[in-house]
Amino acid sequence: MTDLETRAAPVRPEALRGAAPALLGYAAVRALGLLVLALWSEARGKSAYTLLTARWDALWYTRIAESGYGYEVRLANGDVHSNLAFFPLLPWLERLAVAVSPLSYADGGFVVAALASLAAAWGIFAVADHVYGSRAGVCAVLLWAVLPVGVVQSMAYSESLFTALAAWSLYAVLTGHWVTAGILASLAGLTRPVGLAVVAAVWAAGVVSLLHDRRGAAEGRRSFGGSRGAAATDGVRPGKRSAPGGGTPRAPSAGGVPTLSGAPGAGVRRALGLFIAPLGAAGYVLWVGHRTGKGPFGYLDVQAGWRNGFDGGFAFARFTAEKFTSLPSAPAGLGLVLGVGLLIRLYVLCVRQRQPLPLLVYAGVVTALALCASSYFGSKPRLLMPAFPLLLPLSQGLARLRTPRSVLVVTSVAVASAVYGAFWLNGSGPP
Repeated sequence: MTDLETRAAPVRPEALRGAAPALLGYAAVRALGLLVLALWSEARGKSAYTLLTARWDALWYTRIAESGYGYEVRLANGDVHSNLAFFPLLPWLERLAVAVSPLSYADGGFVVAALASLAAAWGIFAVADHVYGSRAGVCAVLLWAVLPVGVVQSMAYSESLFTALAAWSLYAVLTGHWVTAGILASLAGLTRPVGLAVVAAVWAAGVVSLLHDRRGAAEGRRSFGGSRGAAATDGVRPGKRSAPGGGTPRAPSAGGVPTLSGAPGAGVRRALGLFIAPLGAAGYVLWVGHRTGKGPFGYLDVQAGWRNGFDGGFAFARFTAEKFTSLPSAPAGLGLVLGVGLLIRLYVLCVRQRQPLPLLVYAGVVTALALCASSYFGSKPRLLMPAFPLLLPLSQGLARLRTPRSVLVVTSVAVASAVYGAFWLNGSGPP
């Protein structure tokens, strides 16, 4: 694993140049997916663009962008589908796109998703490059692109936008930019309910960093007056390295989180970042509670109207078990069991490889929320898509292959993913 204590954040003019192979590869995979979707849809007499911009959740987002909140659908069984269930950042950006261009709201959603998917790919590369190196970073981006439900990355949905904000927030944490991490986490909290995972990652990193700083300060006080107390050299305490040119030393990391206890104002910036991080999600949830007149738990009532909830995975387990009650559906049940087993296996590998704490917390919370939700079981692959740290063990394995072999693997999976995405979206698609 790359030494997080000595690697510097790639905040330099050539950062985009370093990410170019990952972004070009990502764009090629997505272009292939869109081409296959267009051909498949044409053969079935459907519009690929309509499938991407004007179905399911995309319609709810464009309605919010155009008319605001307050729309709801009452079903015959008594359920109430309210657009308050959808967080506001994507509709805000769609409205902004319409305000500054001749685009329609659907067009704006597609453009936002396209740009956000590139930002997400770059963010995933930045995180993986920081932890494991550039080759693993490129492989991580390509693996994210060829996910079976990767076509959602090109839809007017919020997954790409959320993944972009989450990835860059995690990168900011790993490089010690606490205020930036907090702002991005707050924006992620305005994008999807799973923004809680980004907030949890930032807070976990902040707590570990704070405890590490306090422990270091206590040890420094104990050694200051002792017979073995070593004097600082060039203003740097023993155990730290002078930065080039005599700048602020880069402090050691705690759980993969850099600590800069000696930097002026570092504690204030960290505290400010932690304070900002939950404001987006908390602000929207409280606003929904005020609007519905049901207080802090009003948003939960809105989700209940969609039959969404968190039951610890009981409903999903029952849904999976029911697949084994008949022979035709048994393969689907087996596939679900194998899929969940693979997710658990990947997370165990992430822990064994000692990924930085923020990545482990983020991936763990995203996975838990997706698997333990009590409704819309067909959406679970889509809900798991932002959990990109789970791909890092696979990206390391792919990076160890020779280039021709890794290209063959990615190309083969990309073709399969494009065909599956076109078939899926022309069928039931993502609910």
